[in-house]
Amino acid sequence: MLKKFVQRVISRWRGAPDDGEFQLTSDAFARHAMAMAAEMLAVPSALLQLSPEETLVVVRYMRALQIAQGTVFIREGEVHNTGFMVLVLTGEVTVETIVVSRVSPITVTVLGPGSMHGDLGLIDGLPRSASCTASTDLQCAVLTREDILRLLDDYPKICAKLMIAISMRIGDRLRDNTSKLKMYVQLTKAMQQEIDHLMPK
Repeated sequence: MLKKFVQRVISRWRGAPDDGEFQLTSDAFARHAMAMAAEMLAVPSALLQLSPEETLVVVRYMRALQIAQGTVFIREGEVHNTGFMVLVLTGEVTVETIVVSRVSPITVTVLGPGSMHGDLGLIDGLPRSASCTASTDLQCAVLTREDILRLLDDYPKICAKLMIAISMRIGDRLRDNTSKLKMYVQLTKAMQQEIDHLMPK
């Protein structure tokens, strides 16, 4: 499904008709969306430590995209189309994963404007680690691996800052997941001790 999604995204960029699931925006909205993206990337709290001028350069390599509510735009385990990430401008995204011995996904988190999705796959090209579904209609900015390579050729210093900042964002998520794993281990140990205490000897 994701392969078809990306193929349809590419066809939209080339001017093919839209089927309503997602669509490239009008020129007017695209300009507004890119202004929003630049503002998000330039705020002091953003992990992308780029100057306002540098963010304007970065967003020139991004594309404005609208994604309909309910669309799965990143699917866990997808191996062939990992070369893009999405910056959410408006709306919310549900991040889900399938855990061992389960069929139905569990919700990991729900994220809103300013969140990035697909950045890990963009860097390492490995299978997607979670699924991302549009909880609401989304307005987004998309950056592909090809866009980054063009940015690297044209503005190597800005591209280096961008990639370091994306890596920092991934590092923050890794530290957060490590903290959650430690808490899970502690809870599991406490539960096992309680079970051992209740079991007859």
